[in-house]
Amino acid sequence: MKVIRLILGKLILLLNAVFSPKPQQRSDEEQQRINKELESMTLYQFESCPFCVKVRRAAKKMSLPLETIDAKQPDNEQALVNGGGKRKVPCLRIELASGEVTWMYESNDIIQYLEQRFP
Repeated sequence: MKVIRLILGKLILLLNAVFSPKPQQRSDEEQQRINKELESMTLYQFESCPFCVKVRRAAKKMSLPLETIDAKQPDNEQALVNGGGKRKVPCLRIELASGEVTWMYESNDIIQYLEQRFP
């Protein structure tokens, strides 16, 4: 089963590289403002997870350079479990201006949130 998962994961990454979405164009000032807002967000993910690829593709299409963290690394996995309560990816960690931290799971919810916040 691990071999099948490995092969499918590599195939997903290859297809993602070949059919990469074209990023949205913005003014430099607008993009800098968005990049500053994105400093408060981190995407916990596995490189070849299809749902993580889906979120990364959507972010690329919206020109949102999200910081990504490999949740397979033991320290990162523990941070995900301690903060969000689950070992599940994709997970978007959002640090609010008040200092509170929100952990958002589910690829569709993450994409919808990004589309609403960065139209």
